[in-house]
Amino acid sequence: MATGLADMGHPDRRTALVTGASSGIGEASARRLAAAGHPVALAARRLGRLEELAHEINTAGGEALAVPLDLADEQSPRRCVEQAAAALGEVEVLVSVAGDVLPTKAHETSPGEFSRQLRINLAGVQDLVHAAAPHMIDRARGDIVFVTSDVVRVPRPTMSSYVASKWGLEGLARAMQLELEGSGVRASIVRPGPTLTEMGSDFPEEDLPGLMSEWTRHGLMRHGGYLQPDGVARAVEFVVGAPRGTHFTIVEVEPEAPTKDETR
Repeated sequence: MATGLADMGHPDRRTALVTGASSGIGEASARRLAAAGHPVALAARRLGRLEELAHEINTAGGEALAVPLDLADEQSPRRCVEQAAAALGEVEVLVSVAGDVLPTKAHETSPGEFSRQLRINLAGVQDLVHAAAPHMIDRARGDIVFVTSDVVRVPRPTMSSYVASKWGLEGLARAMQLELEGSGVRASIVRPGPTLTEMGSDFPEEDLPGLMSEWTRHGLMRHGGYLQPDGVARAVEFVVGAPRGTHFTIVEVEPEAPTKDETR
């Protein structure tokens, strides 16, 4: 028997803000949360794609709103949270997915590029937390889900700024888990492995063979399996839907290796 939100101790309506919602894991997470009955604020830079997704969700009977967000802009996260709250109610679920990656080694990355990666993948997320978390604490209820990466567990070369920022993001989440203890607000980590998304789709084509060669040389390409975004979104929905009294601190999601039949 399927278990509804009300059966799990949650009210039907919890406003969710999902970043990176224009594609990939963010889009899939927004779709799942909307289907589960949550009003969803869709946040990213590509407003046109967000509006298309919001139209789809609203047409299907859900409730969604497109909200512009640029994590490189220090003022944008606050405006995003305020706009979502004004339209849909105070944000009670924050799902941080948006991020960026550069295919460069540490010594080849300019200080400006490195700082921008930290700004987008770490400092910008803290800006969102700063804007949304106090309202959750006031109501003694909320979920903050940080979607990180398995590069935290097994770093990958030629993407050092991404690795550093994701390590920092998990450090932020771990510290918050202690800081929020007893507040009614849960900070959780969903750590996906290789996932088929648009991230990295803009890498120069000529750089890809070298990138794959580096990862293979270090034993990081164990098999050819990849996660679909919805597989990670299911984990996000699982974490958010946990009943009160239950806190999933970290959920790792890895792709299943292709079967022998699939690799023939």
